[in-house]
Formats: sequence, C-alpha cells, structure tokens
Amino acid sequence: MIEKLQEIEIKYHQIEEKLADPSVISDLDYYADLTREYKELKELVDVYHQYQSLLESRSVAQEMIDHEDPDLQEMGKMEMDDLDEKIEAMEEEIKLMLLPKDPEDQKDVVMEIRAGTGGDEAAIFAGDLYRMYSKYFESKGWTHDIFYINEGTSGGYNKVEMEVHGEDVYSFLKYESGAHRVQRVPKTESQGRVHTSAATVVVMPKLEMEDVDINKADLRVDTYRSSGAGGQHVNKTESGVRFTHIPTGIVAESTDGRSQIKNREIALQRLYQKMYEARKEAHESSQAAQRKSLVGSGDRSDKIRTYNYPQNRVTDHRINLTLYSLDKIMEGDLEELVESLRLHENTEKLKEMVD
Repeated sequence: MIEKLQEIEIKYHQIEEKLADPSVISDLDYYADLTREYKELKELVDVYHQYQSLLESRSVAQEMIDHEDPDLQEMGKMEMDDLDEKIEAMEEEIKLMLLPKDPEDQKDVVMEIRAGTGGDEAAIFAGDLYRMYSKYFESKGWTHDIFYINEGTSGGYNKVEMEVHGEDVYSFLKYESGAHRVQRVPKTESQGRVHTSAATVVVMPKLEMEDVDINKADLRVDTYRSSGAGGQHVNKTESGVRFTHIPTGIVAESTDGRSQIKNREIALQRLYQKMYEARKEAHESSQAAQRKSLVGSGDRSDKIRTYNYPQNRVTDHRINLTLYSLDKIMEGDLEELVESLRLHENTEKLKEMVD
C-alpha cells in the first residue's frame, strides 16, 4: 500500500507541474481533465501525509517503550494504543480510496420518475419524489433540466424525465434506481386507511460526445478527385477525402472544401458524428433494457425502499437500513441514505479484492 501511495504522490507532483505549463493551460479540455485528476489525487496525497505523520509518531512511541525509564515506557504504551487505533482506521480509509472508481461516476445523468401501481396516489408520490430529489440536487449544487413531464389527474406526475448536471452526479444517484414504495393515508382516502403505492426511479449515465473514442489505427483514409461543379481546381486535385471506420464499416466523406486538409477535417467530424449517433442509438437500446432490469415490474413488492409516513420511517431493503427521519428525507436530506449505500458498495468491493 505504501508503494502505491508513493507512486500516486509522484504522479500528483507531475500533474502539478503540467498545470503550470502555459501550453497545457491553453488546451481547455486537457486542462480540465488534469485539474479533475489533480483534485482526486490531492485527497489521497493529503491522507497519505497524515498517515506518514501517524507512522512517525508511532516510531517515537516505540522508542519511549524501549527506554529504560518506566514512566516513559508507560507514556509510550498509552500513546501506542491510541496511535494503533488511528492508524488502523486510516488504513481502512486509504483502502477504500484506492478502490478502482467506476468510470461512469463523474457523469451527468438522465433520470426518470414514473408513477407505478396505486393510481392517483402513485402519481402524487412520484411528485413527492421529484420534489425530494430537486431539494437534494440544490443541496449538492447541481442543476436539472426537465425534458418531459406528464401531470397526474389528482396532482403529482405520471412521469418526469430530466437531466441532472453537476460534479460526480452518477456516483451519488446511481443507487436510486428501482421501485420506491410508500405507505400512508392518501389525500383521496376518506376513511383514514393506510394505502400502499409505488413509483419507479431510473438513473443512467448520460452519453457525451467525448465518450466516442476513435482509434486512428481503425481508420482507412482514401483521397479522390471530386466530380461535378467546381471548376478546374476540383477536377485536377485529389481534394476529396473519405474515412472508413473498419470495425463498424461507418463511412464519412467530404468534397466541400477546396483543400484536402479542410476536407479531412470535415470528413473526420462527420465520421465522429455518425459514430456518436450509432453509439447513442446502441446506448438508448441498452438503456431501455437496463431500465427494465432496474425497476423490475414497478409493482409494490418489487421495492428497493419503503417510505412509511405513519411511523416517519424510511427503510432501504438492499442494505437493511432503517431511519426514522422520513420528514427530513422528503425535504431532500438524503446524505445518510446515500453514504450508507456508497459504504456498502465499497465494502463489497473490498471483499472481492480479498477473495
């Protein structure tokens, strides 16, 4: 673990030097990527320095224990017990920080909230969930854009689709996918009976243009003389450019520019766009299948979480966590729920590494 942390510190300082290079600063995309990586590594390096300080203190405590003076020995033992506890806790923290990150975690998300079983009450609950998440987004400094909304006949929403933008959005929201069950007396209930309804939530990472990676080795480039109108220049020079992406067979070409260089740029951009559209179509098909697996049937029995209003209780059935703070959670205070789910996932990853 120490060797890994040393390598990370070296990389951290290398990135630090690059960020001060004017040529790097002028490349905004590269600079943004480096800044993001620098921030992630800084967290680890800071913890590593704290860990080193504890190890140094432990060495001093050991010297005290080895000393002839009984008083120093006693002080050293007391110090050692305290340090061992802190070191053990920090080692666990470092192990979690060193776990491989989900490459999707940094992405914005496409989110859907849909009324499930329960009629009007399900739509009202879907509206309550939308309000809860909106407040949570606000607390995280995120923004969201609604691109589809269908209101319920008695309030709430039958369906809401939106994009959520911010820092590491998917890493926090990915645990929300599934059926959410509510137990309460509906506004439409005249007898005061508790009803059970459900709404489903789907969270998927948003596909971005930069997700399309074209390997130059996979491209075949052909040049040819343009035909048609354009005068002598068009007919005499091989200014037309055609790119073929060999693995997919996708082709893009251009004769729009007067020079081959310009046509290369145009053709490559067209290829990029075509590949993005193909990737997007495949992604959406995958999402459709994923949506079914994430929400199941949308039935009350197929739940990941229960919101019980009479008892002010929320239970996440995946990790057997029960909190008696429904009122705060519905106001967007999801931090304890989300962090418990994140911790559970990381703990499972650690077990897999050990196995």
